[in-house]
Amino acid sequence: MNEEQKLGANEEPMDASDAAAQTPADAGSDQEASSVGDLHALLEQKEAEIQALKDKILRQAADIENTRKRLERDRTEAIAYANESLIRELLAVVDNLERAIQHAEQDTDNQTLLEGVKMTHKHFLDTLARFGCRPFESQGKDFDPCFHEAILQQESEEYPPNTVIQEFQRGYTLHERLLRPALVAVSKGTRAVSCSQKSDGPA
Repeated sequence: MNEEQKLGANEEPMDASDAAAQTPADAGSDQEASSVGDLHALLEQKEAEIQALKDKILRQAADIENTRKRLERDRTEAIAYANESLIRELLAVVDNLERAIQHAEQDTDNQTLLEGVKMTHKHFLDTLARFGCRPFESQGKDFDPCFHEAILQQESEEYPPNTVIQEFQRGYTLHERLLRPALVAVSKGTRAVSCSQKSDGPA
């Protein structure tokens, strides 16, 4: 018998019960590690879902707030400018009164009529002002395309170029919006003009 055969003969075979005792422990450890890994993965997935829901809720809340502000702004503007078309029509009455005043001033025999028309005109303007409608001055102001509509250009030694030298029809604003531009004559010139972007009338 050679040396390897002797060593093999001397080794005792593993008892079947010992092998059976080791196998379940090893299997349980593997299952436990797999379960922990699955729980971690599931936890990360749920945390990601929760964060996504939080972000969605925040976006929806921001959209709702923006919608609320826009609706409130639209409602405020609708109330402020509800009478815009009516007031625009009434301005024609003011124009006629102003023309009557101009003609009456040229005839001193109609002083009583003149005073009455002036009082009516003032009362009418005061009524318009209560609704936020006010005239703005144009004579001697720089021509502003946001508030003036030039219907004539004239040479002028009294005014610098692009200055309103005569007002044919007054301009009006309603709250912070131009209701009607002024019809004006402008002194000739080459000076560049641009919109002033002011809400209460030309500078």
